[in-house]
Amino acid sequence: MSKGKAVTLAVFTVWPFLYMILFMCMIFGMMISDFSGGGPSSGPPTIIMIIFPLHFLTMLDIFALLVIYIVHLFKTDKVPQDKKALWAVVLSLGNMVAMPIYWYLYIWREHTRVTPGGAAHPQRRAAE
Repeated sequence: MSKGKAVTLAVFTVWPFLYMILFMCMIFGMMISDFSGGGPSSGPPTIIMIIFPLHFLTMLDIFALLVIYIVHLFKTDKVPQDKKALWAVVLSLGNMVAMPIYWYLYIWREHTRVTPGGAAHPQRRAAE
């Protein structure tokens, strides 16, 4: 995977965690504003109209990332064969935490390996 694709994948991988923080802040803000005496309003709040599409897109992002990581897991030689099933389960069940860890260990480190001379370079496959 090229460095540009790895960085793009990182952005999409970090988004669910950032969205969770944003979501909690929005919900907390709505609770505070409700308790501050704002009377009943007509129709759903504007923030809800923003949250629903973001929530749906974040769920699609997580499903797409799960497919990408599982496909990468079973195609790569970087993960030992005896750990692939374990990583598949961990990625499926703990995706928001496991995906950034997997990305760092098996995708990003490939681009930051240091040669004996000290220069960093992408690791090249011996088979190619």
